[in-house]
Amino acid sequence: MVRPSVPEADREIGVRHPVLAHGFVALVDYMGNDAAIVQAARVSYGRGTKSVRDDRGLVRYLMRHRHTTPFEMVEYKFLVRLPIFVARQWIRHRTASVNESSLRYSVAPDEFEPLAPESVRRQSTRNRQGRGDPLPDDAVAAFRGDLERISKDAYRAYSRALDAGVAREIARTVLPVSYYTQWYWKTNLWNLFHFLSLRLDPHAQEEIRLYAVEVARLGRAVAPTAFEAFDEFVVDRLELGRREVVAVQALLAGRTAEQACADAGLPLVREDGTPMTSGEGVEFLEKLGRLRTPG
Repeated sequence: MVRPSVPEADREIGVRHPVLAHGFVALVDYMGNDAAIVQAARVSYGRGTKSVRDDRGLVRYLMRHRHTTPFEMVEYKFLVRLPIFVARQWIRHRTASVNESSLRYSVAPDEFEPLAPESVRRQSTRNRQGRGDPLPDDAVAAFRGDLERISKDAYRAYSRALDAGVAREIARTVLPVSYYTQWYWKTNLWNLFHFLSLRLDPHAQEEIRLYAVEVARLGRAVAPTAFEAFDEFVVDRLELGRREVVAVQALLAGRTAEQACADAGLPLVREDGTPMTSGEGVEFLEKLGRLRTPG
């Protein structure tokens, strides 16, 4: 039996792709490819399957109908260097094996994420956990100045503690989340798809989206057919809830969008009569906008 090899992916092994000021993503190893997905599926389906569907069609069928196990036959191992505040979001994806560098054993390098000026914006009025409109230049400059000053002061305190003999596991507590960490991250393809479906989403924090873009690009090199299906049936899908289906039925019957939302119980205004900026009704109108936008 010969180990599957994908030349495009093999060329990426060990290549560090920069992200943010000091971070990177590198593909360390992989197991399996698109053929491994098909092979696993046909064990379940039995003989004769190939005469019914070609390989690409089978992969797309598996994705459409959420037959997840065949995708789990493909595995990836990445080396990732990232700010601690990004790592704390990333680690919430528990369906992976992670081994992080430990500041109990090693000394932290003097590298923190300064954040680009365009990244420092106001709190969003629609997304309670995200950022929205730009801030005045002086506010951006003041924040970035504070970030640099605090980070450098913290590292000087960290270095003084180490020089004074304070244990590394204690000295590290003064470092802010702007500093970097590094880990090996191993996951199968289906769990990678779940990670990407959340971290490529526009509602995800910008910094982790940048990492997700690189992870997706490297993952695609190993299993391009699977990623094609993922793009079409997961990333670009449009899901409708039960009330949204009722609203679509009302639209097809000739009702306006506002009338359809009222028929379906999808609110667009608050009790005081002011328009809503978020909620199920607003999200439904955004979905309609996607349907009406070519491409």
